[in-house]
Amino acid sequence: MSSLTYADYLRMETLLSLQEPRTPDSASRAVVLAEQFFIITHQSCELWLKQIGADLDAAAEALVPPCDTSDLELSFEFLLRTGEILRVLQDQLRALEKLSLRYFAEFRPFLDTASGAQSTQFRRLTGLLGNDHHPGSLYEAFVAAAEYHGQSVHDVCRRGVECGVLHRIAEALLEIGNGYWHWKVAHLALVSKMLGDHDGTGGSSGVDFLARRVTRPFPELRRLRGKVHHC
Repeated sequence: MSSLTYADYLRMETLLSLQEPRTPDSASRAVVLAEQFFIITHQSCELWLKQIGADLDAAAEALVPPCDTSDLELSFEFLLRTGEILRVLQDQLRALEKLSLRYFAEFRPFLDTASGAQSTQFRRLTGLLGNDHHPGSLYEAFVAAAEYHGQSVHDVCRRGVECGVLHRIAEALLEIGNGYWHWKVAHLALVSKMLGDHDGTGGSSGVDFLARRVTRPFPELRRLRGKVHHC
């Protein structure tokens, strides 16, 4: 029986075969490589979204009562990792800014109706984090955990470090919310640079459509924390 290799473990042959530019062979190599760069960036984003979704699910599950201190600490660990991954996603956007506009214009017609707005993982992330219209399942789990430990979210914000891990979780949620917002604003700026006033590839209104989707998660938590700091 042969030993497991790095390539086998990561399924490298399959992984590296998943980039299939639609640019015709008659195009220049520069355009083909630009589209490959575009594909790799978006595939990487989807992989990170998979990890974020799994970590936030685990964080929420650890907050479900009855939850002891070790459960809360575990939830906090998952939230910290999510915050770091969101920074990685912002860095990927900075890399994508190096995509040449003239090459993008050449391969963009071959994207047909494919659009990032169709990402089911991104829509699921929105459901976890919530927005001004609904709190999101992660915040609801935090509210339940705080109540189980005899606190309201307002108490956690007011008492701060006295609440121990509940306070750290609240701060981690705010960091995630801000990281998510910065990521979406950076994406909006990038799309505005790339598309200008043109429609999106999926038939959306492009920049205007994305601008309406730039929301900040955990509005109640932000309001309660802001209220305490302005007292």
